Amino acid sequence: MNNDSLDSQIRRFKTIDECLQTPFSGIVNAHVFERTLDGDFEEIIVSVNSTDKMVELDIDLLSKLRLSEAGERAKAQLIEDYRYLQNMGASPTLNLIKCYDRDEVFPFFPTDVYSFHVDASPVPNDTILCTYFGAPSEIIANADAEQKVLIPEIRAELKKLYHGADSGFEAFLKEHYFDLHYQAKPGANIMSLGLGNIWRLAGDYPGNLTLPSVHRAPVETGYRLMIIC
Repeated sequence: MNNDSLDSQIRRFKTIDECLQTPFSGIVNAHVFERTLDGDFEEIIVSVNSTDKMVELDIDLLSKLRLSEAGERAKAQLIEDYRYLQNMGASPTLNLIKCYDRDEVFPFFPTDVYSFHVDASPVPNDTILCTYFGAPSEIIANADAEQKVLIPEIRAELKKLYHGADSGFEAFLKEHYFDLHYQAKPGANIMSLGLGNIWRLAGDYPGNLTLPSVHRAPVETGYRLMIIC
């Protein structure tokens, strides 16, 4: 498929304030503040020197790192973004990620973040994220994604796992988060969110009139440094 469908869902802004504070409207369900960052973000990863699958970095830890001038510029950017998001009422986490846990409970239907999915919440909430180093997240147009629980062969396999009354099947799907996951259609345009850009992706919550943004985490080839809230 061409890029028109996905491009029509994305609105680009020249300031972070506009990106994060402008309401979604119509079919737009992704806002981005595009920027090119200065600094050596890889040096921060090397300095933390972790072998864990995931490490949450806090401001105190960052502040204690002794870095080159380029590393200090990267550190200052991380702290600036973190504090900005805090001041606007968000709860950011700054993560150093080697890999996420894989879902091995249902091998034919993984529900981990490597699967295309939407973020759901019982209250109004959108996802804000930025990748500073490593493989960025990816999104696809809603028109290029098919809810997996509606695909006949997958639905049939899910029914084999369910042993209750037919009336409770949909609740079963929600309980295990199956309803949040999608499959890319053949020829779908999959777009990287890029490095340094601040993204706001529409979530799935009661009363939201905007379609949620379908996205996934990348398969890492090394450590990834990102902020998310």
